[in-house]
Amino acid sequence: MSNTTAVNQKPQAWRAGLLVVLALLATNVAAQAPPTYQQPPAEILALADAPTPPVVFSDSRHTTLLFLAQDTYLPLAELSAPELRLGGLRVDPRTHVANTITLSDNKPLRLVYSRGITLQRIDRAAPIAVSGLPAHPRLAYFSWSPDETHVAFTQTAEEGVEVWVLDVASARARRLTRARANASLGNPLSWFRDGRALLVRTLPPTPRALIDPQTAIPSGPIVSVSDGRKSSNRTFQDLLDSPIDDATFQALTTAELIRVPLRGSVSRWAGPAMYRSTQFSPDGRYLLVETLQPPFSHSAPLDRFPARHDLLGHDGRPLLTVAHQPRSDNLPRGRMAVPQGRRELRWRTDADATLVWAEALDHGDPAEPATHRDALHAWPAPFADTPRVLLKLSGRFKDVTWGDEAHAIVQDEWWDTRETRSYLLDPTHPASSRVLFQRDAQDRYADPGRFATRRDARGETLLRLDGDAAWLIGEGYSADGQFPFVDRIHLANGHTQRVYQSTLRERAETIVELSGPAAGMALVQIESPSEPPDYYLRTLASSEAPRQLTHFETMYPSLRGVHKQVLDYRRADGVALSGVLYLPAGYERARAGTLPLLIWAYPVEYKNRDSAAQVTANPSRFTRLDFKSPVYWVTRGYAVLDQAAFPIIGDGDIEPNDSYLPQLKANARAAIDAVAALGIVDPRRVAIGGHSYGAFMVANLLTHTDWFAAGIARSGAYNRTLTPFGFQREERSYWQAPAVYQAMSPFLHAEQMKTPLLLIHGQDDGNAGTHTMQSERYFAALKALGAPARLVLLPRESHAYQARESVLHMLWEQDQWLSRYLGPGAHSESIGEVAKPPYPHRADVTELQSK
Repeated sequence: MSNTTAVNQKPQAWRAGLLVVLALLATNVAAQAPPTYQQPPAEILALADAPTPPVVFSDSRHTTLLFLAQDTYLPLAELSAPELRLGGLRVDPRTHVANTITLSDNKPLRLVYSRGITLQRIDRAAPIAVSGLPAHPRLAYFSWSPDETHVAFTQTAEEGVEVWVLDVASARARRLTRARANASLGNPLSWFRDGRALLVRTLPPTPRALIDPQTAIPSGPIVSVSDGRKSSNRTFQDLLDSPIDDATFQALTTAELIRVPLRGSVSRWAGPAMYRSTQFSPDGRYLLVETLQPPFSHSAPLDRFPARHDLLGHDGRPLLTVAHQPRSDNLPRGRMAVPQGRRELRWRTDADATLVWAEALDHGDPAEPATHRDALHAWPAPFADTPRVLLKLSGRFKDVTWGDEAHAIVQDEWWDTRETRSYLLDPTHPASSRVLFQRDAQDRYADPGRFATRRDARGETLLRLDGDAAWLIGEGYSADGQFPFVDRIHLANGHTQRVYQSTLRERAETIVELSGPAAGMALVQIESPSEPPDYYLRTLASSEAPRQLTHFETMYPSLRGVHKQVLDYRRADGVALSGVLYLPAGYERARAGTLPLLIWAYPVEYKNRDSAAQVTANPSRFTRLDFKSPVYWVTRGYAVLDQAAFPIIGDGDIEPNDSYLPQLKANARAAIDAVAALGIVDPRRVAIGGHSYGAFMVANLLTHTDWFAAGIARSGAYNRTLTPFGFQREERSYWQAPAVYQAMSPFLHAEQMKTPLLLIHGQDDGNAGTHTMQSERYFAALKALGAPARLVLLPRESHAYQARESVLHMLWEQDQWLSRYLGPGAHSESIGEVAKPPYPHRADVTELQSK
């Protein structure tokens, strides 16, 4: 019997061992389960899902307001739609719509659709729902007709882009064209000056077949050649890099121009080309068109491609080539470098048909010594005489606002000194022109304001004038707070008279634009920390309360009672700093103890100490939340210092980044000490966070200090040798300032990093310099060196996160990270008592996790 028992026990032991192995395998498989999107706690979720107020689109007389409803987030399916990424564009090849456009001097601009329209007439109490819209609106590119009786817009259907028009009087919309408009290069619509028809960029009758560069069979290798000329392009993305890309870009962006009347038949107006812009002359006799030309650049986006400017007649016939702009992907170094030749071509808005443009006087090279950098030229119809110079500028041309034959305002800028000037130009007698204002562009306290404008009967924007007088609308920043104003300026002598200045302190006011024949009224916005901006009509010379036009509902009831203040403090070298401090509603230190602190910041470079010290935060403004905001965590028991000032200051020939790290640390130390001095936070439980250049700041602070319990860095760049021709506002190349690049790169000092760091990045980041690879490589280094870090990649997201799933998961990640290292709102006096709830040790969005 004993032998039988022994024999029977062996199979049972084997089975038990097998069960253990299977259990371990099952556990391992479960641990490797595909990650899923998570949602943040209820307090944060309620804020993140709050409805977005509509965008307001007003006529120039402020008698009719359009409310454009927009979703808070984009559907993830929309972000996941097919895209061709070419020349700085991300285009849906099915609809010929540029979802994102990235030019050489801008961050990616994502097209945002409106999902509905309501109309508000100021002489009526209730808004009117616009009828006739499609069942599933995806509306964009809204444009008032010259007489403001109609509004044109596009509707993106599944098969393409349709052109629609809204009749304002009847509040009814109707479709004008089938889904044939080509929005690959942006807005495809322009109004004819009589307001009775639209000029539309549309697909050719037989468009070229699109080739998917990812699946096409290459005909040969990709070859790049350096011809010995120096160039210093930044690290752009979504570029062309092969003949297949070139052909696809040309096929995608080629369009014809058609005339689409509000009533009547569509007619062909001009033949196929890559139309980047179309501008009618004020009298409607000419059309200025900009078309892209091959050969394209493979090192810069489309605004550096060759281009030609042509004049067409009122019937679409070619008349004259005005300018050839060569490929400009080899510009001299510096933010003020520009192409040689005619640029910034446009019409003089107060004349019937006069072309104006800027032209460099220093060969476009900011390093070349020159008394004058640019000249403003004018060329009136019939374009037979020699163009004349209206004004020579000390800096680079920035903008011009035309008034009449005797008045125009021209602005220039020069980045190296941060200097900007406003000139008074007499177009008839340009020799009498002079400088009205000259100041540091970053000096907000000295800002005289922007000149008020009006819209004329032809739909053109003009300087608002009363004889020799004009009006300035100022933001009103000062050491005492922000109080917007309206000044009347006598242009002959520059003297100003204060017409109106806001006195609101518990609420904040924004002057949108002046109204009325004598500029006696203004369209304004008024808001408070808990009430979103509503629109009002204010009579400037009256003490009566303004007339409220809109009544938007409060979006964040849970933020009522949250303490909000501007906190002023100084760093060790005496530079004045500030930030907006938020404390939980009802917080009392005696009862709740000290709080964990979350600091959120974004460094800014200055060349003037006084400008860097100015306070531009207004505690009376509405607290608006988006994916970037850290204020969500005030509902989780954290103190939050948002918009913490992190100036990096240079002086003269000393560049700001020459002392980046010492100034960065001084800013951080000052912020921590200022809040700690209030006795409300435990300085051992402080986290620092930032997005983009703010993420770069976070990585550097965690590398070079031990002041923080944790950090959050989103969509940043961490190795400056991968952006060797400049970054942010740094103009020098790596080879000109290697020590600066190396000192500022946290990747190169990863062995020093011991503080827990949460890295988040959009997997399809299209922003120049913040390629997703930056976070991937940095995380790999941290993991290899044993630093506590976590990398989360958000599929389909670019530099700004837009899908609800992505944003909610990002908020969950951040909340988990902060709870783990700072405590979930437990106001402990000791860091040793911080509660650490279970937190997954594997990445829930990627398989990357440093133990």
